[in-house]
Amino acid sequence: MSKAAVVSTVKHIVGAPEQPVPYVSVNEYVRERAGDPRKLIVDYVTSLFPFFQWITRYNLGWAIGDIIAGLTVGLVLVPQSMSYAKIAQLAPEYGLYSSFVGVFVYCDVSIGPVAVMSLETGLIITDILDKFPGRWEEPQIATTLAFICGFIVLGVGLLRLGWIVEFIPAPAVSGFMTGSAISIAAGQVPGLFGIASKLNTRAETYKVIINTLKNLHFSTIDAAFGVVGLFFLYAIRWTCEYLSRRYPRRARTFFFISVLRNGFVVIILTLAAYLYLHDKRDEKLKSKYPPPAILLTVPRGFKHVGQPVIDPELVSAMAGKLPVATIILLLEHIAISKSFGRLNGYKINPNQELIAIGVTNTVGSCFAAYPATGSFSRSALKSKSGVRTPAAGWITGIVVIVALYGLTDAFFWIPSAGLSAVIIHAVADLVASPAQVYSFWRVSPLEFLIWAAAVLVTIFSSIENGIYTSVGASAGLLLIRVARPRGEFLGRVNVRGDDGTTSRSIYLPLSSDRGVINPRVKPTPLGSGVLVYRFEESFVYPNSSLINSRLVDYAKEVTRHGRNQSEIPLYDRPWNDPGPPRGVTEDNSDADKPLLRALVLDLSAVAHIDTTGVQNLIDIRKELEKYTDGPVEFHFANISSPWVRRALIAGGFGSGQLEGVKRAREVAPVVPGRRRIRRVNM
Repeated sequence: MSKAAVVSTVKHIVGAPEQPVPYVSVNEYVRERAGDPRKLIVDYVTSLFPFFQWITRYNLGWAIGDIIAGLTVGLVLVPQSMSYAKIAQLAPEYGLYSSFVGVFVYCDVSIGPVAVMSLETGLIITDILDKFPGRWEEPQIATTLAFICGFIVLGVGLLRLGWIVEFIPAPAVSGFMTGSAISIAAGQVPGLFGIASKLNTRAETYKVIINTLKNLHFSTIDAAFGVVGLFFLYAIRWTCEYLSRRYPRRARTFFFISVLRNGFVVIILTLAAYLYLHDKRDEKLKSKYPPPAILLTVPRGFKHVGQPVIDPELVSAMAGKLPVATIILLLEHIAISKSFGRLNGYKINPNQELIAIGVTNTVGSCFAAYPATGSFSRSALKSKSGVRTPAAGWITGIVVIVALYGLTDAFFWIPSAGLSAVIIHAVADLVASPAQVYSFWRVSPLEFLIWAAAVLVTIFSSIENGIYTSVGASAGLLLIRVARPRGEFLGRVNVRGDDGTTSRSIYLPLSSDRGVINPRVKPTPLGSGVLVYRFEESFVYPNSSLINSRLVDYAKEVTRHGRNQSEIPLYDRPWNDPGPPRGVTEDNSDADKPLLRALVLDLSAVAHIDTTGVQNLIDIRKELEKYTDGPVEFHFANISSPWVRRALIAGGFGSGQLEGVKRAREVAPVVPGRRRIRRVNM
């Protein structure tokens, strides 16, 4: 057997045309996307170590800006990190342990303890201690969580899978953050008034709010520190904002006074607590009003440096909580990075951000740190303070180390209510403003509903259910938009030019869309049995059946049968089209309608056609030709992808009258086989 005969036989077996039709090949696609392997490797390694891109150009001007920004962020980070450690059910020093690794590793976004991740860490610790009392200590649980989540996120970044975070829209993230901020603030209000011991601050948020209101009359002297501290935090902020507008030349001075308000208030409250507890003159008053709760001893330096102890049984115990914890790390950091990038006019690389989080948490676990991610407030503060390079993070890290080794004695007297005030003041900025919520409604009411659902579920259920609701609703909305796409049948409108002599035809939807098309413009159908349909989404398996029904139903509505239905005997009709009842004359109202001759499909919005889509096109052609009792031409306009053209050719479209090219009947058979199923008469 000759080579040509072998090739012909193989083509016959696989159904390939004898006369080849030119289309894009897999090899061409691979060569186009692969590029130069050496360049790809160099770019990949360079992206992992951005340090080398700027260190050789470092100068004195950059150093001054970095020192100012680093010191400013450090003075804010120290009290915040100790406050967030309280939310995570850990001692204050663990907040400091978690603070310095991130700022050393990455600079664009300040990585460290944040409120939402601290809350989730605290919930996981509480859940494991309830199920396994006395089995593991809180720091080991937190460190294991940081290591596992960091390892997962690092793997996602190294594999360049950061695009998965794009599936969560901004309203879903905002809703989750708003609900979490309200939950955190509600959980800290009892500590603000000194009544935290009288109620369960880990219950559902709405229960915490109700129980707090019921127990406010049990408030202790802690309220004098917490409420007053919160008042002064807002008073300093609003006063500085007003003075900045009133005296613009002094705006930078007022800015630094405002950003250091946390430190000012904590120092004043610490001095007040120290003086109150050391005053021996009125013991009777102290017996009536118990002293405020204070931090007490904060160990000096790093006391738990070393290889983290990862217990496989502990990992199994927290396995159910790992997905939500990892999602929080991803969402919060990427959302903050994107927002920060928009403010500063550059685009982020999600993979690089994930690598930074992964390295921070895996390395941080060696210092007994708990999970850390990006902080928008500290990142924005760094930017406004005049940061120039990643070296500013090193200055912030030095501030944290100095605090750990030189200021722990002063931390002893910090009132817990004062830290609650710092937390409430910080998380208030995470709550979406009314203007932002209204913009969600104006842009997309469905996304507004996702935002509202995330907030309500977080408040009335839990933070885990809130984030699963936001992620699940976002995925559902995406699938609905793919599975239920819009599409329009087009008509012709003749448009004249400004000179009144030249004219051309444009094609607009036949259905009137209020607010989009001028209602006075009336497109007319093409007539002569020609229909034009414009896709507004890729033609893939979730939506192919819907589009199939839409095309066939409309064609049957505006065109007539190709065969006189009254001449078809009842026994030759299909069961789903039995015709009129006996004794009733066939309706000939469609006699004036044209016979379908051609279907023009505008594929300008179609980026992909899959096997199911091609099969549905074949089914449409088969059904329409049966309806018209003759051939129907299929024309495709504005094909933008060579792979769409390849798929259409595989389905037998666009091959014309080429010799040896057979029309495909099925490209996705349910039951593969060479024999046809014979009709069985019952």
